[in-house]
Amino acid sequence: MPVLFRSDSSRLVSTARRLAAILLLSLAVVACGKKEAPYVEKPVEELYNRAMDAMAAQEWEAAAKGFDEVERQHPYSVWANKAQLMAAYSYYQKNQYSEAISAADRFIQLHPGSKETPYAYYLTAVCYYEQITDVGRDQKITQQALSALEEVVRRYPSSEYARDARLKIDLTRDHLAGKEMTIGRYYLRNNQQIAAINRFKAVIEKFQTTTHVPEALHRLAEAYMSLGIVEEAQNVAAVLGYNYPGSEWYVDTYTLVTGQAVPTASTSSEKKPWWNIF
Repeated sequence: MPVLFRSDSSRLVSTARRLAAILLLSLAVVACGKKEAPYVEKPVEELYNRAMDAMAAQEWEAAAKGFDEVERQHPYSVWANKAQLMAAYSYYQKNQYSEAISAADRFIQLHPGSKETPYAYYLTAVCYYEQITDVGRDQKITQQALSALEEVVRRYPSSEYARDARLKIDLTRDHLAGKEMTIGRYYLRNNQQIAAINRFKAVIEKFQTTTHVPEALHRLAEAYMSLGIVEEAQNVAAVLGYNYPGSEWYVDTYTLVTGQAVPTASTSSEKKPWWNIF
């Protein structure tokens, strides 16, 4: 019996070794079959023109890869400088924002004095701007967009890109204020007045030129009234009435604080705010 066991064991070991050898041989054959084609350098003009043809056909991914290949094969040529920015634009058109930002940043680092550098800054800002999400979600990308847009204006205030950047800055700031208002309203609904007050104050202090300020003042007065701090509510209402006398938020705030309707022109000849402003 022991002899038979040793014999069977030997056969199993031998079979296992043969299988292992066959497996190794198969892997070697597959590796040889997947051998990459030899690297062949092509003229820079050919690579660049091919990428431009892809761009003209709006084949953005092929164009981006083509411009990347120009830089890879001919990194010190004049064409490589142009290819970096063209690759960034192609990635942007493909909505591959991370790749576009990376390519534009690389161009900025390598060519800070180029006449095309303002566009690289602007393209980076637009990539962030187009990724802005609704106010119900995290606004980190909105903050990045605002910083990038302000950088364009700061560096190139007289450029054509700065004009568009200023418009986008206003919209971006309005968006950030909207996020603060969303959070503030949530706190107010859940009777967390102090937290709500902090959010509404942030809108009033940080985003004074946005469309959300009148409502922020109204909500602030509302929060103070719910806490029984009538004098503070009156002060806020006075500011609202002075700065936005025709606003629907002023009408609501006046009624909230006084319990009465706003006097009409026929009942009051004074145009001054109804509380003194500090």
